[in-house]
Amino acid sequence: MASLNLFNLSFLLSLLSSSNLSLWPRNHGEKVGVFPPTCNRIECPNYDVIHTGNGFEIRRYNSSTWISTSPIDDISFVGATRDGFLRLFSYIQGNNSDKRKIEMTAPVITEVKPSDGPFCASSFVVSFYVPKENQQNPPSAKDLHVQKWGLTYVAVRQFGGFVDDDEVGEEAAALYASIAGTIWSDAIDKSYSGGNATEYIVAQYNSPFEFRNRVNEIWLTFDLEDGFAI
Repeated sequence: MASLNLFNLSFLLSLLSSSNLSLWPRNHGEKVGVFPPTCNRIECPNYDVIHTGNGFEIRRYNSSTWISTSPIDDISFVGATRDGFLRLFSYIQGNNSDKRKIEMTAPVITEVKPSDGPFCASSFVVSFYVPKENQQNPPSAKDLHVQKWGLTYVAVRQFGGFVDDDEVGEEAAALYASIAGTIWSDAIDKSYSGGNATEYIVAQYNSPFEFRNRVNEIWLTFDLEDGFAI
């Protein structure tokens, strides 16, 4: 329990920090299939890898439950994630309708809806995975809502280092490029047509005190039509 509390506190302090994260080395997303070490210590959603490609993998997640913020408008991914994390951390510390503490989980995910210009605010939704023991009836809280995911397919690109504002868009573009021309591209394009065309999710797993073997991910969730051969 002491180590878990240290993880919670260290993650919180990291997101509150205004230090220049570009001082830390960045490991771009050439690796794939690395199981996040954090998931050996705290609960993470279960998934199956159904395909491994060049710089990406396709996962199938069973049903899962997430507690999420309302959309946060900000020009900074780091700033919005910090804001959302603080709201969610307060929730799991007992600031909820049941006054109940909830275990920390991983990853912390941030849904990104990019703006139309470099100096315009983008929209971010930050979420914690709800532990299985709380998923049937998670407590409510002001300005937070529950998301229930059914069977979900996710294209994933992994990268290391500390995530910063300059990096997330580049990594998302690289995931799109690596999928282009594969058997998955049509299904993903259909899920990201129209106003959803540039949306993606950033998943972060590690404590900030871990400077080696960090695992971050870009996610593109999508649907598969009946009859798709896996």
